[in-house]
Amino acid sequence: MNDHVERRERPVLTNPAAERVKQVRGLSRRSVRRRTRRILVEGPQGVREAVHFAPEKIRDLYVTAEAAHRHADVVEPARQAGVVVHEATEEVLAAMCDADTPQGAAAVVDWSPASLEEVLASEPRLLVLLAHVRDPGNLGTVIRGADAAGADAVLVSDGSVDVMSPKVVRSTAGSIFHLPVVTGLPVGQALAALGAAGVRRLAADGAGRHTIDDTDLTGSHVWVMGNEAWGLGASTREACDEVVRVPIHGHAESLNLAMATTICLYASARSQRND
Repeated sequence: MNDHVERRERPVLTNPAAERVKQVRGLSRRSVRRRTRRILVEGPQGVREAVHFAPEKIRDLYVTAEAAHRHADVVEPARQAGVVVHEATEEVLAAMCDADTPQGAAAVVDWSPASLEEVLASEPRLLVLLAHVRDPGNLGTVIRGADAAGADAVLVSDGSVDVMSPKVVRSTAGSIFHLPVVTGLPVGQALAALGAAGVRRLAADGAGRHTIDDTDLTGSHVWVMGNEAWGLGASTREACDEVVRVPIHGHAESLNLAMATTICLYASARSQRND
């Protein structure tokens, strides 16, 4: 729980080798994140979203003196919400963080994935299922794009990169606090559950006979996106209701996973707004 005692001056953290610093740095390891159910949020944008959307989950906030002044719109609301704010030197922030340039702010936040049952109970209209995504930047950018498009949740299969890793969290730019993220899903079981719930399953694949331009995207559906290197397996495509491709009008061979996913989600969002 957060420390809700009265505000008091705390000493500036100056020792990069201190035990507290080592504990925060430990969140760069998957085993520590899984055991503690905590993530490290680096940079003012991600910290801002945590403060605004999940202040009760912030364990500690660390800022340099310069960042505290420059980002008072983050620090003051955090203090008002009872978040423990520690001033630290740039050397301490660098020792705590995974990023080369943490930009003077970091927070330790309690975070747990949602469940597929919870998501389906909310009667979602727009979802994305990532099958064996391996690149942390792609995963974080998909979460950010899904948030921007108004998707109801992001579903991540087993065998994927850890959603809780600092690189993924940074790439979401705070969107990880805006919508449910489900992790560790066996693809076949997830597709079966989605189909049983009446969610239409659209496999995004270059081999699709239909494009997003001539596919009905008005009802409840999930975009199923494959691995960056090998795409979707035949069994996954066959388990979906339709295989749909993103048309390429120029000379590009293909689209980045995050780019293709965002295009699909925005096409769906446009169709559903006009529904």
